[in-house]
Amino acid sequence: MCGRFTIVPTVDFHERFQLPGGPALAPRYNAAPGQEVPVIIREDGNRLVAMTWGFIAPFLKDPQAGRPVINARAETLLEKPSFRRSVQEGRCLVPASGFYEWRREGRRKVPFYFRVPGSPLFSFAGLYGTLRDPTGREHRTFTIITTEPNRLVAPLHGRMPAIFPREKEEIWLRPGPVGAADLASLLVPYPADEMEAFPVSGRVNDPANDGPDLVRPLQGLTGRGEGPSQRGT
Repeated sequence: MCGRFTIVPTVDFHERFQLPGGPALAPRYNAAPGQEVPVIIREDGNRLVAMTWGFIAPFLKDPQAGRPVINARAETLLEKPSFRRSVQEGRCLVPASGFYEWRREGRRKVPFYFRVPGSPLFSFAGLYGTLRDPTGREHRTFTIITTEPNRLVAPLHGRMPAIFPREKEEIWLRPGPVGAADLASLLVPYPADEMEAFPVSGRVNDPANDGPDLVRPLQGLTGRGEGPSQRGT
């Protein structure tokens, strides 16, 4: 699952994602479902579009009629009527710098921040859809695709976002149909030894909170490729 993430744009953000020049993006340290988030789509080249996090199937006539879906399982995308069209026509990238997961300890849940030290910016695999409400207004919504967890994420959660290495981003955005074999090769767990995780402040539990203090390690890193340890929490 991916229920919160960060996007901290670097100075070369537009170049990194092959986007036309534009205004600098403000950093987001606590992006949450229901909020508008910058998403990259392919329309005459790469475009950055603000979309609401929480996919609603385009065939629904009213955005209020469906329950927003924030995550979609990679293994069942082609089986779900809600996603079939978007798998073929609505693939997108969700720029990110890291994501959060929680570990239950007694009655409390301790948040951990996961990142890729060698990639200050990467992307999640996503799907988006466009629908019109009864007034004719367009709404674009998206979901983040999840896959099986690697050994770093597994101690905290049974799913993790599908993170792309840079070479797969172009393949994902490239127009044209994809089949089960394509999805199986693209949507795989990111290598654990290229990631790290550490406990962070419980302030991230409130989506109203934002700021770099949310990703500050509480008691140091756990070490790359290793599951979050008991030490440091």
